Amino acid sequence: MTELKGALIGCGFFAINQMHAWNDVEGAEIVAICDRDPERLKIVGDQFGIERRYSDAEALFADSGFDFVDIATTVQSHRALVEMAARHKVPAICQKPFAKTLLDAKAMVAACRAAGVALMVHENFRWQTPIQAVRTAVDAGAIGTPFWGRFSFRSGYDVFSGQPYLAEGERFIIEDLGIHTLDIARYILGDVSSLTARTRRVNPKIKGEDVATILLDHENGATSVVDVSYATKLSKEPFPETLIELDGAEGTIRLSQGYRLEITNAKGTTIADVSPKLLPWASRPWHNIQESVYAIQQHWVEQLKRAAEHSTSGADNLKTFALVEAAYDSASRGQTIDVGAMLP
Repeated sequence: MTELKGALIGCGFFAINQMHAWNDVEGAEIVAICDRDPERLKIVGDQFGIERRYSDAEALFADSGFDFVDIATTVQSHRALVEMAARHKVPAICQKPFAKTLLDAKAMVAACRAAGVALMVHENFRWQTPIQAVRTAVDAGAIGTPFWGRFSFRSGYDVFSGQPYLAEGERFIIEDLGIHTLDIARYILGDVSSLTARTRRVNPKIKGEDVATILLDHENGATSVVDVSYATKLSKEPFPETLIELDGAEGTIRLSQGYRLEITNAKGTTIADVSPKLLPWASRPWHNIQESVYAIQQHWVEQLKRAAEHSTSGADNLKTFALVEAAYDSASRGQTIDVGAMLP
């Protein structure tokens, strides 16, 4: 395949995983990096041998010489950077959360559509090996038509030590983690018509919510529960596993702790180990997420070369983003929210 050249904007905590993954991806390489912090710019540039280094995104785009941009900054800068990429006719990957507001997200999608360039949100959780295994089983008809599901991420893991800014926001777990779990629910059971949410802050040292329970009504008639928590102390820490239960007309699927996939139907019960690969640069327990970073970036390259729609395109992610906004709205008002009314 022809080698695509990319630029990375943002050299923070998670961008290191993206840089490692870009080294493994076939058909692409990162040729330039950008960050306002000179120390981070030097660390990433030296570690990955990137000579072109910028402290200003406008200067990066002005010099050009790349086929796409990977925006790995925090959410405050996403709209400006995506619209900058659109103005320069450069396809863009944008880190999640996609935008500060649904209005911003819609504007970003519209800007890239008008410019005729691809826009993908780095919503990598659906690309995890165990999640893909569940989707494959459903698509194969292993349990018939699913009518109920549960998508659960409950943990006591200290995420604040590596990302202290997470403790400072008025919003936390739905925006940072629930967005992934809601996207998985959409990916497995289809789009959502309405939802009801309840939230709680258990940890007194943070500003936002660290527990959320969300009831989803899917357009196809299925019902699911998304429950996320960073206040759950267990004897065996499951971080960062998403556990799934699905009931279908002809059987059940259970993805349980330790990447154990159990499928029961008329043929009996089968059990499989769907553990992610431990990539050479990855480390436990993060290897599940790290492998999915590689998977989504490989998907980006392959679809970009085909000029085909990405699984987590900006337009698709609007539907997940709407669920996040609806969940906060529901929790604050104590009401069920019509999700369809929030989208074009």
